Amino acid sequence: MIVAHPGRVLIVDDEINTLKACTTSLKMNGLRDIVTESDSRRVMDIMDGGGIDAVVLDLFMPHVSGMELLPKLREKFPQVPVIIVTAAYELERAVECVKMGAFDYLVKPVENERLTLTLLKALECRALTDQVSTLREYLVEDRLDHPDVFEDIVSCSRKMRVIFQYLEVIAKSPQPVLITGESGTGKELVTRAIHRLSGCKGELVSVNLAGLDDTMFSDTLFGHKKGAFTGADQLRDGLIVKAANGVILLDEIGDLGESSQIRLLRLIQEREFYPVGSDTPRKSETRIVCASNKDLKELVASGRFRNDLFYRLNIHHVELPPLRSRKEDIPLLLEYFIRQAAKTLAISPPSYPKELLDLLAVYHFPGNVRELQGIVFDAVARSKSGKLSQEPFRQVMSTVRLPAVRSQEPVSATPRIPGEDPRQDLLEEIFGHFPTLREAEDYLIEVAMKRAKGNQGTAAAMLGLKRQTFNIRLKKRSSPH
Repeated sequence: MIVAHPGRVLIVDDEINTLKACTTSLKMNGLRDIVTESDSRRVMDIMDGGGIDAVVLDLFMPHVSGMELLPKLREKFPQVPVIIVTAAYELERAVECVKMGAFDYLVKPVENERLTLTLLKALECRALTDQVSTLREYLVEDRLDHPDVFEDIVSCSRKMRVIFQYLEVIAKSPQPVLITGESGTGKELVTRAIHRLSGCKGELVSVNLAGLDDTMFSDTLFGHKKGAFTGADQLRDGLIVKAANGVILLDEIGDLGESSQIRLLRLIQEREFYPVGSDTPRKSETRIVCASNKDLKELVASGRFRNDLFYRLNIHHVELPPLRSRKEDIPLLLEYFIRQAAKTLAISPPSYPKELLDLLAVYHFPGNVRELQGIVFDAVARSKSGKLSQEPFRQVMSTVRLPAVRSQEPVSATPRIPGEDPRQDLLEEIFGHFPTLREAEDYLIEVAMKRAKGNQGTAAAMLGLKRQTFNIRLKKRSSPH
């Protein structure tokens, strides 16, 4: 197993040969920043010097034992995980140490892989503790150190600001980032921000995994050697190589097949991969960002997504809110997309009526920010005399099915041919019979007023009526049936 993980480790043992063996093993497995000490009396001085991220501590040593050092370390350096090393006959004391706050214990002779894995877990725990502490400071101070990085993400939402603060905290972590959220919420924009914050000098490369079978996944991501399969006339590097020392976005991670999930897990855990047809592993320092609009926990529960891969990806998790839960951003986004569309179309940005904001405020945007962008572009392209029409917006909203509210009237005897017109079926499903014109009008007014929360101007805009006309129809509205 070869890993790459930042973190300085202090190993304390009175046996010099043990220190040498542990150091050699850890360095071979990628943990290269190792400090060793055979005199336990010097441990606290070393710790006072700072920079130690984890401690491996022998339980029984001359001068000061591990049992004596542990409570001192936990009291003065509570954020530093301590791993106890003990003989098999000392297990009771090892368990006692865990109760005193030790991160874990290892039994001599310690297996190299077990030592490496335990230290990796300890270092990850330490990193997460530091991130939580830093994030708490960000939230308390409402701090954002690099606001320019997020300039492409138009938002004044508190929810989004908290996400920006979290991204600043985790940006330089080597661990994967999992971005989830509905389609159109801005997962690719967030990935760009991560790339800019990370300081990675390599490229940002994106790949959509939807529709890729296991063979295509391996070839796309890892490349192939010459002669690996029919048509492989020359060596070809995959996207992981293209994104070397940069960031790769694996979109639609929830669509990945079982074999592909195993290969991705290996890439994340061991920082290496095999090109198709090759027996020689290649190392990778690419930062991995995965995105999905699916609930990965549900996929894990149903057996369609590996549990171990999910926990590896879920170390840093960003859940993007849908536009309907950050509606305070709609005015900013509307202005931004109008200017963007006008620039693309080489025209002056059109003005828009105030009622348009009222109309947008009651729409739930199933396609989120991307949907709003598309509607605005269409409206700007169709605008005349420098004014934005509400019609393109109303057309989109009219395709959204209204909630069914059945009338209490008995079913009408009006004859109907099933399936003749789906709109007729819809009307009869809502009313329980084919409605009269007055019934349909009353129903639309009622639903519009509910969605507009009683705001007559907004309800009028939703129905495509002028305020005066709507008021007249509202007054004439018949009593409930």
